[in-house]
Amino acid sequence: MERLGTGIGWRPEIADAVERMPGIDWVEAVAENVCPGHLPESLERLRERGVTVVPHGVSLGLGGADRPDEGRLAALAERVEALGSPLVTEHIAFVRAGGALTASPHLEAGHLLPVPRTRDALDVLCENVRIAQESLPVPLAVENIAALISWPGEEMTEGQFLYELADRTGVRLLIDVANLHTNHVNRGEDPAKALAELPLEAIAYVHVAGGFERDGVWHDSHAHPVPRPVLDILTDLASRVCPPGVLLERDENFPEPAELERELGAIRRALETGAVERVKTQLLEAGSAATRRAMAGAVGPGSGDAPGDGDASVRTRGGRGAEGELLAGAGAERPGNEPEDAEGRLLAGAERPGEETRAAEGRLLADDGAGQRGEETGAVGATRGAFDLPHPSECRAARERLGLAQAALLSALVAGTPVPEGFDRVRVGVQARALAAKRADVVAKVAPELPVILGEDYRTAFLGYAQTHPMTDGYRRDALTFAEHLLSAGRPGDAQARRELREWWLERSGPSPRSRRPVHRLARATRKVLLRR
Repeated sequence: MERLGTGIGWRPEIADAVERMPGIDWVEAVAENVCPGHLPESLERLRERGVTVVPHGVSLGLGGADRPDEGRLAALAERVEALGSPLVTEHIAFVRAGGALTASPHLEAGHLLPVPRTRDALDVLCENVRIAQESLPVPLAVENIAALISWPGEEMTEGQFLYELADRTGVRLLIDVANLHTNHVNRGEDPAKALAELPLEAIAYVHVAGGFERDGVWHDSHAHPVPRPVLDILTDLASRVCPPGVLLERDENFPEPAELERELGAIRRALETGAVERVKTQLLEAGSAATRRAMAGAVGPGSGDAPGDGDASVRTRGGRGAEGELLAGAGAERPGNEPEDAEGRLLAGAERPGEETRAAEGRLLADDGAGQRGEETGAVGATRGAFDLPHPSECRAARERLGLAQAALLSALVAGTPVPEGFDRVRVGVQARALAAKRADVVAKVAPELPVILGEDYRTAFLGYAQTHPMTDGYRRDALTFAEHLLSAGRPGDAQARRELREWWLERSGPSPRSRRPVHRLARATRKVLLRR
């Protein structure tokens, strides 16, 4: 994996500051906010200086029940090409539900929502990731997300879920240590356990971000300083592996550039502390291995394990001891070629006592089921079993089950329908309010005229609208629908504000902007009258 170094999330609000920051090796830009034909001048200048730019997608919905949209994939690929990026990233999340698959209204979350850690969800996610990989010109990495709610009936931990995903698809992982902290506070999950279960060799890079706690719930805001617990998780990760890159995320409430530089300094120090611990551990393990080999040699051949058994060069899940890692930590090249990802992960899986091993048990199960399917034999069936691929009919059924579950949850979150059985109703309420608040914030950004026209009433009016009008399209369409809703109710009460809102809506709701020339406006009005006759 390409070494990226230390980076920061590029945002228009801090573009100038990012250009001037020392020690920035790379930046990450939200893919949907970049126009391939009109790249921001700041990004162009960074690229000319040799700074790597990685597009970070937020709307693909790889964890959703539907197959990835071809248009969205093509748009993401276009941005990769325009930025000359070595990889592209997305999220393990669903962002929409409903539609033809479930014969229910299409709904948009407007935010990243967690997928259940079940076999059904894993099968669907793996197929969606493979589809995306085939459509994108560079390697794909996917990110673990923060969650306020837990799905009932989950079958795997986060680490196990991510391990299987990487094992079955070869996808890289973007590990967000702030999200591990969020899930620790909100779901009681142990970050150290998650790190211990991860396929560390699959990590593409790491996200670090801040948030805040309110009423026992951690909100991953990306608008607050990075807290100590998040840095501690980063140190723990760095004590296990040297991540190819680490990036600071900040999406709003931007501080002065000096404060961002101090946060980057804290991130570097956390990495250095972890690296020291990693080298200490590797030296101790190397010494122990040398002692064992010396003792085995003294006993003589044939009376113990063959020389090389238990060699620390084998990569294990969450393992710290590795001859290759020791050399890599010292800045040296590995002797010989590194094993292929699949082989390395199979070796890792073989050393996990007490857990499922996909390399053995998964294939046995696949072989046992081959005769029952009847339709696939020979090379096709063998290939499917070897790579742990579900039968197409099984994946279709999994999509339907997952689609119904996700539609029920999203409907409860954005449309006020009953909370599905097994969910924490209080937490679902917290998530619903967070989604509505996020929606109000984004609409205010894409349509900044609305808060100006409505003044202090904007937020109250929008949250009231959101309770009965779930989002079914993008944020720009949502802004127009919100304005229509107010105007049809005779609001706002102030006549001048209502006229301004009507003019704003008319200017944007048609196929083309309204002309400012009175003659053209009169001609258009006359044409409309004649067409009605």
